[in-house]
Amino acid sequence: MFTVPLIAGTVIFTANCRSESVSGNFNGSPKEGSRILVIKDSVSGKVYGRWPIEETGEFAIEFIHSVNQCPVREFFGVEGGIIRPRAVHFSSFGAGMQSDLEGDMQMSRDGEAMVITGFSSSFTELSYIVGTVSDHLLFVNGETISLRNLCGRNARITIYLE
Repeated sequence: MFTVPLIAGTVIFTANCRSESVSGNFNGSPKEGSRILVIKDSVSGKVYGRWPIEETGEFAIEFIHSVNQCPVREFFGVEGGIIRPRAVHFSSFGAGMQSDLEGDMQMSRDGEAMVITGFSSSFTELSYIVGTVSDHLLFVNGETISLRNLCGRNARITIYLE
């Protein structure tokens, strides 16, 4: 299993954000040029949800950073069945937040948000622990899904592509 330490530099994120809606499951076959984004319980293997996503599509995870208590939104792209970090948006520097840029990484501003791009890593899966105080949100296909409502507080989840 591989975890995304883009901002916090920790192995698994344990903080999160407020909740929105809960989505259902996709049970069909993906159309040509698409994948299925899957969220499952890392321990039991129970599948919590499946969403079709274009091969060049994007999804995001948002949470409240556990140390500096500010929202962080991580954007991921789907390329060749691999998950690639595209950007991270956050509003405040502080303990545990990315401040040193490596390789081709660049920092810019989008209104009040700081934006880091230029990540060179790729993943076959992402691992999170869904928050107990605040929620993790999944943004996919125009939907906002509360991972706390979908998976439960403190759930250890894996996000991957089929």
